[in-house]
Amino acid sequence: MDPTVEIQEKTLLNDMASMLGGFDKERGNLIPILQMIQARHHYLSPRALKMVAKYLKVSTCEVYGVATFYNQFRFYPPGKHQIKVCLGTACHVRGGDIILENFERKLGIKAGETTQNREFSIDRVACIGCCALAPVATTDNTVHGHMAPSKVVGLILGFEIQKEREKRQRQKGESKQ
Repeated sequence: MDPTVEIQEKTLLNDMASMLGGFDKERGNLIPILQMIQARHHYLSPRALKMVAKYLKVSTCEVYGVATFYNQFRFYPPGKHQIKVCLGTACHVRGGDIILENFERKLGIKAGETTQNREFSIDRVACIGCCALAPVATTDNTVHGHMAPSKVVGLILGFEIQKEREKRQRQKGESKQ
């Protein structure tokens, strides 16, 4: 596991341990606990599910069963850059599925997943509400209308260039100190 990711996971678990103390150890608190974790950390990790199970003295299987029943819960951490591809009727008819496939291929992940470095996550959505601009995708809440497969590469490249700029600026700042 990436060292940064490992640190994030440990921080999440430490935070959870302190948050769980605010709940009685009753089975009826399972959903509120899961909702609190999701709201605070944006996903439910396998370690988090085990910690909740242990706290409530129920099986991990039961916690996982409840969590997977509701579509509000996410099991992968969201990426730093969140990509959403609309597959509503207008976008689907105009090739939204092809746009989604291009993002998946370029990033090496499927919809609902996050890259290993937690840089990107992709989600399919039912409608963004910009049907006149179909097909549509969003990156970090910026709407990109009239998407074409060739634009996918450009959007990802733009993030990579920005990351490289930030890295250089940090290095430049460190060298001045």
